[in-house]
This record gives sequence, structure tokens and C-alpha cells, in this order.
Amino acid sequence: MARQRHNIGFMAIDTIAIRHGFTPWRQRFKGLSCEGTVAGQKIIALKPLTYMNLSGESVQAAVAFFKIPTLDITVFHDDLDLAPGRVKVKKAGGAAGHNGLRSMDQMLGTQDYWRVRLGIGHPGDKNRVTGYVLSDFGKADMDWLLPCLDAVADHADLLVTGKPDEFMTRTARAGEG
Repeated sequence: MARQRHNIGFMAIDTIAIRHGFTPWRQRFKGLSCEGTVAGQKIIALKPLTYMNLSGESVQAAVAFFKIPTLDITVFHDDLDLAPGRVKVKKAGGAAGHNGLRSMDQMLGTQDYWRVRLGIGHPGDKNRVTGYVLSDFGKADMDWLLPCLDAVADHADLLVTGKPDEFMTRTARAGEG
């Protein structure tokens, strides 16, 4: 499960947490959370342990506990519509068929949060999407995946300091080799 394409967001969060020396993960808010500092700002990282289509429950619990404004939330998620290794950032918007985002929209009552879209590519046939996103990354994927995750962690400070365009510029093609 940990190496599935659908979990690239968790992989990005893990890489950020390691790179920036976050606290160990602990179970709370129906997920795993840890804390750290990036660019002088306290960051709470959360990996929901609910089913993907209920992940908003976990996020809402953490948001309520820490009283986090939705504009201070950044979600890292897989995106079928982006080529493998491509990274894009946007604020707000629809769920685009992503059940985790749909759940967050419902639980938070808004779509007004940041999204870091991590490209995993499309299998080419819509009937193969479920099997594709739930399959593990292959050895050949490591050529783009590891540089992409490293770039996201290396430039996380740009997200924290409100420079999403510069973050995209620095990470957008990191995994394209």
C-alpha cells in the first residue's frame, strides 16, 4: 500500500518530514501526524488513515483542534492528468474525480485550500484507472519519482513563504530527467 501511485502525496509528506527533521509520527486525528518547522513556520503534517473517500474526516479533526484557516492547508495528492514527475500547485478548485479531495471539500465546507498536484500519468484507458492508481510504482518509475519527491522537499520553503509559482518552477520538471 505504501508504494501505490495513490499514495504519492504521503510519500511527498514523508520526504518533507525527513528532510526538515520533523517529530516522529504519532496516531491522532484518525491519521498519523508529526510536526516540524519549514522556513521558520510551524508545520503540522497529517496522513489520514481513513479510507481515501473519508480522508476529510481526519483533516477536519486536525483543522478544528489546531484552529487552522483553510488557506493555510496544503494537500499533496496524485494527479492522473499530469505526466509522471510533473508538479503543479493551485488554490481551490474542484475535486476532479479525486475522492480524497471531495471528502475534504465536504468536511471543510469549502474548496479554498492549496493543492500540490503530483503527476502519476494516466494508464490510457479509463477502465484501467482504478487498478493503475492502486498498483505499486515500478522500478522504472524511480527514475522520475525520487527526483520529484526530493525537489518537493527541497523547495517546501517556497510553499510555506507564499511563493507557489516559484515552487512550481523549481519542481515542475524535476522528475522528467
